[in-house]
Amino acid sequence: MAGLLAALAHPLRLAIVQRLLDGRGCVGSVVDCLGAPQPLVSRHLAILRRAGVVEVKPSGRKREYRVVSPCAEALINCLSRSWSSQPNTKKDTTRRSP
Repeated sequence: MAGLLAALAHPLRLAIVQRLLDGRGCVGSVVDCLGAPQPLVSRHLAILRRAGVVEVKPSGRKREYRVVSPCAEALINCLSRSWSSQPNTKKDTTRRSP
């Protein structure tokens, strides 16, 4: 469980998994969707793969990734429902100095 939580703890990895929950995707589609540099996305996908959250399959010249961890999917769905049900949820949760 700690490994799964550690893998999902980074905001970009969380966003990648959320994107892949919509269906399979290659690195390029994740890069296009999230606007992150390709080497960074590849590095985070490797971390997610080692944690057992995603798997990769060759598809021609591309490699397609998909979420294979039911625990990761359930956790993200639970967090999404919880977050969206908060009455005064703000998009920007960064702290500002007074």
